[in-house]
Amino acid sequence: MKAEHRLIVVSNRLPITAVETTPQFQPSSGGLISALVPLRDDSWACWVGSAGAPYEPKLAELLDEWSSTQPCSFAPVFLTAAERASFYLGFSNGVIWPLFHGLPSRCQFETTYWEGYCNANKKFADAVEQVCRPDDFIWVHDYHLMMVAQGLRSRGLSNPIAYFQHIPFPSPDIFETLPWRNEVLRALLCFNLVGFQTVRDRCNFVACLRRCLSQVRVRPMGETLLVRAGEHCAHTGAYPIGVDYEEFARDAAGPTISSGSRAIQNQFPDTQIVLGIDRLDYTKGIPERLIAFEKLLIARPELRGRVNMVQIVVPSREEIPEYNQLRLRIETLISKINGQYSKPGWVPIHYFYRAISRNELIAFYRAAHVALVTPLKDGMNLVAKEFCASRIDNRGVLVLSEFAGAAEELRCGALLVNPHDTETVARVVDLALSMDESEECTRMKSMRSQIRAHDVFHWYRSFRAATEESVLTMEETPIRSLPSPVPGVSHVRLRRAFAGFQFPAPGPGVEGR
Repeated sequence: MKAEHRLIVVSNRLPITAVETTPQFQPSSGGLISALVPLRDDSWACWVGSAGAPYEPKLAELLDEWSSTQPCSFAPVFLTAAERASFYLGFSNGVIWPLFHGLPSRCQFETTYWEGYCNANKKFADAVEQVCRPDDFIWVHDYHLMMVAQGLRSRGLSNPIAYFQHIPFPSPDIFETLPWRNEVLRALLCFNLVGFQTVRDRCNFVACLRRCLSQVRVRPMGETLLVRAGEHCAHTGAYPIGVDYEEFARDAAGPTISSGSRAIQNQFPDTQIVLGIDRLDYTKGIPERLIAFEKLLIARPELRGRVNMVQIVVPSREEIPEYNQLRLRIETLISKINGQYSKPGWVPIHYFYRAISRNELIAFYRAAHVALVTPLKDGMNLVAKEFCASRIDNRGVLVLSEFAGAAEELRCGALLVNPHDTETVARVVDLALSMDESEECTRMKSMRSQIRAHDVFHWYRSFRAATEESVLTMEETPIRSLPSPVPGVSHVRLRRAFAGFQFPAPGPGVEGR
């Protein structure tokens, strides 16, 4: 891959999304989009993704108009309501999301979901094939699209294709519960490079290959590992994503943010602010965090009236009943705590359930004394990095879950906690609130230095360079064209088809099935 080669980005969503009730578009939200948008440069040729609505001629026309004003063109994938239900709500968020976050009991292993996932990935591969030229670099993002490279290879495309997973990758004991585990692993090995947020995720991926596939060989290749399973071959490495440090620091120093931060602090006179900002999701550990804050108020009653928790929850996946139940649980807990401990002129928890603008977000970062970032499991968690990048005063304390990917980089200054241990979280928050200015500054400077050196542009450059290295290796070991997976041929169906048939014992070298 040469530097001048065009880049095609593939993600579940385009950076703009159709508004459901009207034929128009609005900017998309979400961590993946926020990370990718600042990276666009002259090499970006096309962005392939879902338009967020079924096909309509008017929408396609409007998208063409919008695309003409952007640095790169947009290639929409239009999914029907039924396709979205099986691919996005069903398999992506009903199977892969909970499984890869270590919660297999929440999974709904429906064959129709798997079929919908494979068919949708074929649609994305079709869209990529239509826009790509020979030697274009194709960069696929996240768990929705793990089968895209296999679809493209089956069409004979030999382009460099890389994959980056923004969420965690589970250990073999968790991953092997997936009925289609081998199909997913083989599809991932059709990419030239498979990138993860942390070394732990990469190790889990390699361990799953060893557990589930036969004839797996692993060889160090500089900063990556070359993994082989039969005729399948790919490089894999860890590339922690960053934030646009300079932009956050610049905005945080501006007059708009400074006045906004002072206004927030004026709303909480003579109190310290403990800040939580999360998208609504059961992986974020919001109920556990609220329980830990209540335990702090119980253990340290003298803090009542002197500390406030501000919990911002951004709406997400509201069409899924489980998320509405989570919202109800959060609001019930907040109501209970406020009812129990409030007194005239002081309410312990201030709760916001809404989207929040970038300026307001940075103003809260600047105003907070403690950022409480305690997901039960997270691929990275950019809130932790954004908080530090915004603290141009080198103040504030980050209390961070050890199960967030960001913990690998920010252990130099963050106070790490196990979010399930709510009593210890309460004690650590108490420690953070009483930390002296000198220690605050030392810890924050260390984290800001790390984040500045490993910002989102460093991540982008590192990943592209690693892809280039992987392509050079692959030229020596070409990937064969592979057939697409056959939707619906699941282990469940095979077992039903051969019910009562006595299978012989597996021979040597048969692993993981």
